[in-house]
Amino acid sequence: MVLWFQNCIKKRVKLLFLLLLINSVLLASPQPAALSIKEYLPLIKNKKIALVVNQTSTINKTHLVDSLLSLKVSIKHIFAPEHGFRGDHSAGATVSSTKDAKTGLPLISLYGNNKKPTPEQLKGVEMVVFDIQDVGARFYTYISTMHYVMEACAELNIPVLILDRPNPNGHFVDGPVLKKGFESFVGMHPIPVVHGLTVAELAQMINGEGWLANKIQCEIHIIKAKNYTHNSYYELPVAPSPNLPNQLSIFYYPGLCFFEGTVVSLGRGTSKPFQIFGYPRWMDVSFEFTPRPIPGVADNPPQKNIPCRGYDLSGANPIDIFKQRRLNIDWLLVAYDAYPSKTTFFNNFFDKLAGTDELRKQIIAGNNAAQIRASWQKDLQSYLKIREKYLLYDLF
Repeated sequence: MVLWFQNCIKKRVKLLFLLLLINSVLLASPQPAALSIKEYLPLIKNKKIALVVNQTSTINKTHLVDSLLSLKVSIKHIFAPEHGFRGDHSAGATVSSTKDAKTGLPLISLYGNNKKPTPEQLKGVEMVVFDIQDVGARFYTYISTMHYVMEACAELNIPVLILDRPNPNGHFVDGPVLKKGFESFVGMHPIPVVHGLTVAELAQMINGEGWLANKIQCEIHIIKAKNYTHNSYYELPVAPSPNLPNQLSIFYYPGLCFFEGTVVSLGRGTSKPFQIFGYPRWMDVSFEFTPRPIPGVADNPPQKNIPCRGYDLSGANPIDIFKQRRLNIDWLLVAYDAYPSKTTFFNNFFDKLAGTDELRKQIIAGNNAAQIRASWQKDLQSYLKIREKYLLYDLF
């Protein structure tokens, strides 16, 4: 009996050690490309440049703008994407063009009516530097901003330098592929919801597949991320936008963002955005929350000031979500099934997020998750073959 007990203890210790080893490998965060400033400084040192940056554009804890100014790089102005240069504008809020209080540099908004840099805004610019942390979902608008920057620069023969960063959701590909006719600023390319590319890989795809206007080509230079593969677990050092405050929200984002096209609140206006969801009068669940305005985070959140009931997903371990390697549509189906008025569940934004009207029609028809996921596979296989041509990093 004693020997049997000792053997059991040894097996459990070995198993625990193995699990700790696996997690330690997953948690070995790669370093952002911006740390390799010496690799690209010669490309910009004697040029007049413009930057497409936000609060994620840091070298350790120093902003790229401050680092380049200290090295006497000539910066004409800064282009700011959705959420602004400092990342303090809520989703969909108009970002105004102004001046940066710290540096005095002109800030030009690329969100709102001015999504594509104009020839006047690029006058005198010899190179544009793009350095923004993405989260790997088609409807996250930083990649749409990159598309328009590439297009504007291609038309004026201005090269674009992309400082690549790891994709926290780059370890899988999933979801419906965007169909022709459903293009918008939250979906500009025929790629899946979870596209499995870094911004530099996507930039190569945009060029290679002829997706810029008139199939024009943008001259791009890429500084690769260090120590990154598409199997890396990467924790973002800076929140990429106001409503993605932590790693769990970033992993949930591709699936829960569909709720933006429904009556369901996904936690904007609470301390747990993209980690909880619900709607008023959901009778068979007990978790309660009330969305309230939070300046710069959720100025006018869905279901504002209305008590909601639903689910709290915030207790999950991010590593467990990472290991699932799939786009979760289960919660979307749960919410739809429980909602009493099916005809008012979806709004006009849903098909833009999905990149197709098929997902909405499948849900209305009562298809289950397995049936819906099966319908994606043919397009996903075709996309994966295209993706292979543009990968800069190992898959495993």
